[in-house]
Formats: sequence, structure tokens, C-alpha cells
Amino acid sequence: MSAVKICGLTRPQDVASALVAGARFVGFVFFPKSPRNVSAEQAAALARDVPPGIMRVGLFVDPTDAALTEVLAKVPLDMIQLHGAETPARVTEVKALTGLPVMKAVGIATAEDAEALWDYGLVADMLLVDAKAPKDAVLPGGNGVAFDWRLLVGRRFLKPWMLAGGLDPANVAQAIKLTGASAVDVSTGVESAPGLKDAALIADFIKAASDA
Repeated sequence: MSAVKICGLTRPQDVASALVAGARFVGFVFFPKSPRNVSAEQAAALARDVPPGIMRVGLFVDPTDAALTEVLAKVPLDMIQLHGAETPARVTEVKALTGLPVMKAVGIATAEDAEALWDYGLVADMLLVDAKAPKDAVLPGGNGVAFDWRLLVGRRFLKPWMLAGGLDPANVAQAIKLTGASAVDVSTGVESAPGLKDAALIADFIKAASDA
């Protein structure tokens, strides 16, 4: 059974829907340009009722040390997700600064892009294999775009990894069967509008992932 991360949660009812459906990870976005952005105060309230054993993940894009420290002073996160152009060296710095495990997102469009998974696997605690953002995209992720999953077939990973990028209730089972992903991440694929999750879509997505 593949573990599921519901990312970009902004409302208490969406967090509740993710937990009831069986999500193992819940994600909060700290990136002002995103329609899923939440303040530290909002995230603290959302994270408060998440039970032990469910990973509370904070998504950051090229954060400064000050930004990380400010959020962590208020929000009880269990993992940091770096979704920008952070180098392997920066991943190591963030781990040391926060004392938390770090998941590094790597955008994939070509076989050459996939080679970066090895370098980040040397330093990150987990990898998020996502579709590479289109050139004109404002957001580094959460664009609802998929990549050619065949690029991952037979690939060796140094660390646990999670599949993302354009997943939805209709295609997640196929993606899992093709790539062998033991964890999947979804945001736009379970939304009724940007930043607003749909309880039925969340339930359908997690059921499809579990059945796969």
C-alpha cells in the first residue's frame, strides 16, 4: 500500500478529510506566490489536531534561515520539504539548522534531469520526484503537470522517495504500478479550486493509491 501525502492544505476541514481518508503525510505551503500559501499562525492551527504518527510537512522554496526559524518557532513540523533550487549543500545546511529530516523535490522532464536524484539522495532524507515546472510557471510545483513516469522504471534510489506531479484519482494507480512508488503526493488533483481541497476527491485518491 502506497503512503499518501495531501499537500497544500489551507482549511481545517481539508486536514480532517485527509486524516479520515488515511493520509500519512499532510503538507503546508509557506510560499507567498502559491494560492495554497498559509501563514505560520494558520499552519500552527491546522497542525495542532494532527495525531502522532502523521507527518506534518512544511513546504519551502529557497527559504532563508530566518524564514525557517520563524515558522518552526510557531509550527510543530515533522519534516521540511525543499521545493526550490536548493543545492545539496543547502539541504545539508537546512538539516543542521532545523534538526528535522529534509525531503528534497527534484523536477523531472528528461533522463538528464533524473540524474540529479543521485546527488540529492546522498544528503536528503527523502526525495520527492516531481514534474519539472514549465518555463513560464510561477510555481515550482503544484502545477498539475505530469512527467513521463517511464523515466523512473528500473532506477535505483539511495533514499525513500515519493512520486508527485499531475497525479489524480484517475491516474494514481497506473503511476504506482509503473514506477513502483511506495508513496505519492497530490495537491491540485484533489482540489475543487486552487487551495480548496475536495473531500470526495481526497477519499477517491487515497482509495485508488491503496488499491494499487
